[in-house]
Amino acid sequence: MMNIHILPRSIYLTRHGESEYNQIGRLGGDSPLSENGAKYAEKLRDYFKIESLGDLRVWSSQKIRAAQTASRMRDLARNVEYWKVLDEIDAGICEGLTYEDFEERYPKQFAERDKDKYHYRYPSGESYEDLVARLEPVIMELERQSDVLVISHQVGLSWLYVRESAEIFMDSFQAVLRCILAYFTNKNREELPYLKVPLHTVIKLTPKAYSCEVEMFHFDIQAVNTYREKPGHPSIGDLSPSVVAGSHLVSVSSPVFYY
Repeated sequence: MMNIHILPRSIYLTRHGESEYNQIGRLGGDSPLSENGAKYAEKLRDYFKIESLGDLRVWSSQKIRAAQTASRMRDLARNVEYWKVLDEIDAGICEGLTYEDFEERYPKQFAERDKDKYHYRYPSGESYEDLVARLEPVIMELERQSDVLVISHQVGLSWLYVRESAEIFMDSFQAVLRCILAYFTNKNREELPYLKVPLHTVIKLTPKAYSCEVEMFHFDIQAVNTYREKPGHPSIGDLSPSVVAGSHLVSVSSPVFYY
């Protein structure tokens, strides 16, 4: 997919707060927020309350951790909608496993995934290629919106799309947000599955005619590191963002909490 929208606007992306599965390194699943994840959801609400975005509509994945994050926005939003299409990539028979379990039980599959993460499809699950196809109608629908603010899961986690006087904010899962980031920043298929989308971070995108400005706001709330680098290419997921700090935010120039 290629970003074809040239009207001026900003897009804000964020993952759900840290989940209990994040803490123990398990893939997928439907676990609730951890204590720190719940703290992030509250701080996220405070952040957008200060932003005063106006007419806010929320779209969320149906997964518990995303829904819990989105629910904090109810008093700021005109409505909150939960979309299954925004759920995280389906890990099939690997749902609930740690990466160590995955490698031990299915070494051939694990090696195939590291070799070609974009095209690799989990047994009984999805690939990033499948996910891009799943999300394309959602992105096209967002391109047509004029007065909506949407929050959805990271399949990503979240993205806020502002068009003229309208706002859209999406809260979603990591894989989903990678697809959305790749769309707006023109990343290729090799880079897409390795884009760094940290937990407890808001990514602000400002698309231009031939580029996209990227700013990252990291909330000072601890979260585990679940990011796996591409073997032999440790820097492929870097977005080279502008660094922005605030009273309740810290720079994400440090790699400590990249995911």
